[in-house]
Amino acid sequence: MQRYGKTLKRGRIFPIFSNFADKINNDMKYYEVIFTIEAPQELMQDTRDVLSALAGEAGFESFEDTPDGVKGYVQQALYEESLLHQLIGEFPLPSCKVTFSVEEAEDKDWNEQWEQEGFEPIVVNDKLVIHDGRHLPSNICPQTSIEIDARLAFGTGTHETTRMMVSQLLNLQLIGCRVLDCGTGTGILAISALKLGASEAVGYDIDEWSVDNARHNAVINMVDSQFTSLLGDASILKDVEGTFNVVLANINRNILLNDMEAFVEKMAPHSTLLLSGFYQQDIPLLEEKALTLGLIKKAQQHDGDWACLRFEKS
Repeated sequence: MQRYGKTLKRGRIFPIFSNFADKINNDMKYYEVIFTIEAPQELMQDTRDVLSALAGEAGFESFEDTPDGVKGYVQQALYEESLLHQLIGEFPLPSCKVTFSVEEAEDKDWNEQWEQEGFEPIVVNDKLVIHDGRHLPSNICPQTSIEIDARLAFGTGTHETTRMMVSQLLNLQLIGCRVLDCGTGTGILAISALKLGASEAVGYDIDEWSVDNARHNAVINMVDSQFTSLLGDASILKDVEGTFNVVLANINRNILLNDMEAFVEKMAPHSTLLLSGFYQQDIPLLEEKALTLGLIKKAQQHDGDWACLRFEKS
């Protein structure tokens, strides 16, 4: 997944750019920025999420929740303190105050603990389970099982946006469909669609780690003969043949607004576009853009502050 400003794993470091740990291991230096939040307790997690989204737009690549706020990690070469001050000065929750301090980050494999621990099974709509191959559900036997080995890539189902996208897929008739997965990450959405009956899926991502990991997970789930994973951004779609019945994009709002026209150009008549990776407050902007492209809104879903939209092309 193209990751810009999203808290991916609460309470534990998990990279927004999938090759974050690889960059550190190749001698790129990072700052650890400690954000302290003063907010009503009921707004604390919302403040963390909004802060992480804003810092992500300022180049931060990873976040970790702390008792008093958030730790963020950014390449020293990309750090712009003046931009960070500006974003915090325009913080959209007026009852919340954010301050920060900056230190050099320790050089280590930030993803090692995540890969060693794995994740608990995620059951979506009692119909589909996502697991890491080590932790399996003990008392629920959904119809569809997906194993994800998340090697430095986003997409295990632990984030609200991924769960909503899978939930929406469960509501679609996917038998025989051709699916496009924009910002594929671990390949979880494309693989879910294939396991639910889609005939073919094409995914792309800007991160080489993600492209390789998506292929790896397709093999694990025995759908590799139906799945193609490509390296690049939306500009590569001009080289992808044919159109698609379902287009999936779990990406940041700004990327969705920028790339939606390219998505629509690859959509067959009466096809579906599923979008997530943004907040409820972003819905009007995305709806307006979709309307200009001739899309019809069919469904809307929320999980906390995160949102998911389903559109149809006439």
